[in-house]
Amino acid sequence: MDTGLTSGLHTRFLRGLERSGGGVAVHVGDQALTYERLHELALQWGGALAETGARTVGVLAGKGVTAYAGILAGLYAGATIVPLRPDFPAARTARMVEAAGIDVLVADDRGRAVAPAGVPVLGAPSAAQALAAPLSPASDTAYVLFTSGSTGRPKGVRIGHAAVEHYFGLLDARYDFTPDDVFSQTFDLNFDCAMFDLFCAWGAGAPAVVLPGGAYRDLPRFAAERGLTVWFSTPSAIDLVRRTGGLTPGALPGLRWSFFAGEALTVRDTADWRAAAPSSIVENLYGPTELTITVSGYRWDDVVTPRVAVNGVVPIGEVHAGHDHVLLDGDDVEGELCIAGPQLTPGYLDPADERGRFLERDGKRFYRTGDRVRRLADDGLAYLGRLDSQVQVLGWRVELTEVEHALRDCGIQDAVALGVAGDAGTELFVFYTGGERPVLDMVRALRAVLPEGVIPRHYRHVEEFPLNANRKIDRKTLAARAAELLAPTPV
Repeated sequence: MDTGLTSGLHTRFLRGLERSGGGVAVHVGDQALTYERLHELALQWGGALAETGARTVGVLAGKGVTAYAGILAGLYAGATIVPLRPDFPAARTARMVEAAGIDVLVADDRGRAVAPAGVPVLGAPSAAQALAAPLSPASDTAYVLFTSGSTGRPKGVRIGHAAVEHYFGLLDARYDFTPDDVFSQTFDLNFDCAMFDLFCAWGAGAPAVVLPGGAYRDLPRFAAERGLTVWFSTPSAIDLVRRTGGLTPGALPGLRWSFFAGEALTVRDTADWRAAAPSSIVENLYGPTELTITVSGYRWDDVVTPRVAVNGVVPIGEVHAGHDHVLLDGDDVEGELCIAGPQLTPGYLDPADERGRFLERDGKRFYRTGDRVRRLADDGLAYLGRLDSQVQVLGWRVELTEVEHALRDCGIQDAVALGVAGDAGTELFVFYTGGERPVLDMVRALRAVLPEGVIPRHYRHVEEFPLNANRKIDRKTLAARAAELLAPTPV
């Protein structure tokens, strides 16, 4: 089909519609929704949205037909879309709906139950309302995603059509996705990496397969049944698959590409994944929401990467073409990563949230990522951690990632180190997984590789780390637990 449209995020779906040969666009459970059927639904719902005059459409639905059709329908109607989660607290959702100025909601049954009063919810559209063809975008903003700042208050980030066009153009040049690929869809739709899941798959004319929670109990079987060839998740998923016995050598032979993003990716986890998926090229992707999904990438090499990794963490690679970056408060070898370029957000919904987040230099606007990095010899970047991952303990400057790496090298399965306020100031607290170990054994092992002042005083074994809504390790919950354990016992 020829819509005459050459720009807008939805044009990737239209390209996939042409390439798919009548194939499946998304698998949800046992339901397979073809490109033609999803396109038809999006035109109908898009027509109903266009009749309301909505410029900003909220999609309050879990991963399912309503959500996928709703996202496309909003884009087809020329509106800005705002993905929302129906399992979030109703009060939080209401704040986001108000902040984004949402005109209409597309909601599933669970979403309807928590929809804020006074905001119209789209009813079942009729074929008579269907658009003849998608409309041109009415706004430069393709979608809005909410992130939590240090206060926990939702911050709305605007992402432009030009930014996603630049981003996916780079991905098209870098990867060889085809209609024969089958993509995992692991991320919740309010997480920016879900846009990679969907629009990489749809741009190639391939299906995206929603992973139910139970799939992780036997990922090799699920991957084989669905024919997965492209995997994308947070690194925390690797340990989950490991604990369920899914990382045995050769267990994931069908994967061609494996991508990880959202938190630090360790060398050990990647090596284990590579053993399970020996035919897969593995890339570590990096990027805050403000820089449109991911803005750098590093391709794993079995020999080179373990040698150049810092603190056992896979590098984040080179910043995308067309962007500039500087390292702030350092010697241009190590410092806070700041990035300017076409993927940069035009700003937050509330301009007050921009205070301290952007830097003007040489006539360019840079985003301050809050991440500390180090330049490598090949011009790539090594991730050192968040600015607040460096703490002072009794005069020692402690890199928490270095402590975590040392613990893993000492035989601990995985570790999270935290700086927590105690009676004597900041104290180091470690949560670790794997077999429970005597504290004295861990301390003796650490003394061989760390200065005395850097060795943690407190250790707590856990069966697994808590994960937040985006399936990242929930460090805030662990920090609260550590503070609780360190609190003086009432007399």
